This record gives sequence, C-alpha cells and structure tokens, in this order.
Amino acid sequence: MLSPSVDKVMIEQRAASFTKRSIKTASKVAGLRLALSMLDLTTLEGKDSPEKVRSLCQKAMRPDPADPTLPHVGAVCVYPNLVAAAVRELAAFNASSPTRVHVASVATGFPSGQYPLSVRLDDTRRAIDDGADEIDMVISRGLFLAGDRAGVFDEIAAVKEVCTGRAALKVILETGELETYDNVRAASDLAIAAGLTEGDFIKTSTGKVQPAATMPVTLVMLESIRDHYLKTGVRIGMKPAGGIRTAKQSLHYLVMLKETLGDQWLHPDRFRFGASTLTNDILMQLAKQRTGTYAAPYDFADA
Repeated sequence: MLSPSVDKVMIEQRAASFTKRSIKTASKVAGLRLALSMLDLTTLEGKDSPEKVRSLCQKAMRPDPADPTLPHVGAVCVYPNLVAAAVRELAAFNASSPTRVHVASVATGFPSGQYPLSVRLDDTRRAIDDGADEIDMVISRGLFLAGDRAGVFDEIAAVKEVCTGRAALKVILETGELETYDNVRAASDLAIAAGLTEGDFIKTSTGKVQPAATMPVTLVMLESIRDHYLKTGVRIGMKPAGGIRTAKQSLHYLVMLKETLGDQWLHPDRFRFGASTLTNDILMQLAKQRTGTYAAPYDFADA
C-alpha cells in the first residue's frame, strides 16, 4: 500500500491556521456543548477500582449536576476487568435515555501491544463479553517500524473480526512513537484498509507516550479519513487522545474537523476526544457563559 508523502511545513502551517478562527459567543457555547458530548472519560491507572469507575460513570451521565441541560459524554473508557462495573452503573441511564453513554475498553495488551496475538484477542473477547461497546486497540509499533506492515495489517484485521457485529473498534497508532508524519499517514491508511467500517475510529495515542495528540498529527489522520471517504463513501471516525487540556483547544480541533471533513463528522459517533482533564475546563467555560462568573476547578468532580 502506497500512501502519499506529507509536506511537514504545509501540514503544520495548515494546522496552526485553525487556531486563528474567530468564534462568536453563541457558536462557542454550541461548540463546547458538542465537545462535551464527544468526550471519552477515561481512567487507566493501576489503582483503578470499581468505586472509581462508578464515580466516573456518574460524571459521564451528569457532567455538571448544576446544569441538567448539558449532554452526557460519549463514553467511559476502562480496563477490561472493570467493564462489567461500568456497564452495571450505566444500565438504568442507558435504558431510559435516547442516546447511550458507551463503555469502551482498552484491550490487546494496552499500552505496549507487546503481547502474543492470541492473548490480545482473548482480552478483546472478554471485554466484549462483559458488555464493552467499543474496543480501543493499540497497534504493534515495533512491527510497523521494522517494516512489517503486513503483520500490523493482519493483527488489526484479526481484532476487527472479533469486534464485527458486537463492538466498534478504535485503532490506536501511538503517533508519538511513529517518528514522522509520513509514518502517521501510512499507519492511518493501513489501519483503515484492514477492515474498518462505519462506526470504527482511528486514534492518535494511548495517553502514556509524549507527544500524544497534536493538531498536525490529527490533521494528517483526518486527511487519510477524507481520502478514504472520497474513494469509498465510508466514514471512519477520529479520536485525538492525550494532551488536549483546555476548552479553547477543543474548539480548535472542532474547527479543523469541520473544515477538513465537514458537518457529517460533527457527531460523537464520528469524533471523540480522549482527554478527561479537558472535561472540567469545558464545564468551567460553560458555567461562565451561564452565570457570568467563573467557577473554581474544585467545584466540579474529578473526571
């Protein structure tokens, strides 16, 4: 598979241009509400517990109890062994709501991907059996950088086969380890070609490696999605993850998304932020628009 080369100077200039758009107050509020609905609230720590997951789910359902008009977030993302706890906590809400808070699970040997494929597939099956709606898999960067693109393709295809008909698949490229924009583009094209369909995503990062999501890297991935759509009509989703911390940054990403892929992607089914620390800054900005004063960070529960 031959991917187009990426002009480093032009991609960085183009990405920077999206940060200079003027956004009026009404559009800003609408954009922040949309960004909130696109969040994947995530806890991926060694000390994670069922109680922490239950707390995360409560925040996902009602991000700011003082403003019940706000949308719920897109998903909660947890380790496979905590999927069942998340499903239980969200069950009543999801049964009564017209839209769901999805349960996503990192599987396939997250974050390193350095496990035998059979183990990664079992990890995926177990998470889905426990109720995961979405699987966030990480590719083997070692295979990719060693030139074994066919091996990476086959592994993605194998995980996709397990997910088909049961869960959406998000393929994490771990772009901070891919070294060049050309590699990011090639990995994006490869992941999409390995069988991704409507409802699946490509994702920048695990959040465990720096740099994580950046606007130029995200733009390279959006262009891969755009080119695939123009060829096939299939709309693959995008998830930048890690390093997006402010409400202002989230608006920059949404501008880039709209101008690159159009309004069809301005929906949680096609775009997500993997950035739990972003949540409270969005809530603070929305509270400021609602009340005229800034709330303190401690006025909001931790994400």
